[in-house]
Amino acid sequence: MHAKLEVKFLKLPHFGDLPLPEYATLGSAGMDLYAAVESDVVISSMSRKLISSGVAIELPVGYEAQIRSRSGLSMKYGVVVLNSPGTIDSDYRGEIGVILINFGSEDFVVTRGMRIAQMVICSVVTCKPVAVASLSDTSRGDGGFGSTGYKK
Repeated sequence: MHAKLEVKFLKLPHFGDLPLPEYATLGSAGMDLYAAVESDVVISSMSRKLISSGVAIELPVGYEAQIRSRSGLSMKYGVVVLNSPGTIDSDYRGEIGVILINFGSEDFVVTRGMRIAQMVICSVVTCKPVAVASLSDTSRGDGGFGSTGYKK
C-alpha cells in the first residue's frame, strides 16, 4: 500500500451536497473534480469557460496539484482543460477553477455535479538558476522541433 498525503479541502458555499474530489478506482492517479455550477453552463464550439469546482485546497510546501483533462470528455466531445495541466501552487488558497474549451462542433453543456477534470497531486523540485558562459556538448546539441525525426 502506498503512503497517502493528507490534503485539506475547503468546501465553499456553492459546493453544497457535491462529493469531495475522489479517485474513481484504486489505481487512479487523478481524482475527479466536479462542476459546482448553480445552473447549466453552455460552452459553444471553439469557446472557453471557467467552471467552478466549489473547493479550495491546502497543499504542503513541495507539492502542486495538476488539473488535467478527462479522456472521455476529450474523445467524445472535444472538451479539454485549456491550460492542461493547470497548476495549483501550494500557497494558493482560492477556489480551484477549471478552464474548459470546446473543440467539438456542437455546444457542450456542463451540468451541476458533472465530472469535469482530474486533479493529480505531484511533488515539486525547485531549482537555483546559475548563469554560465557555456553548456556541455551532447550528440543532439541545439537541435529541436523535430530534429530527431518522425520515424525510426
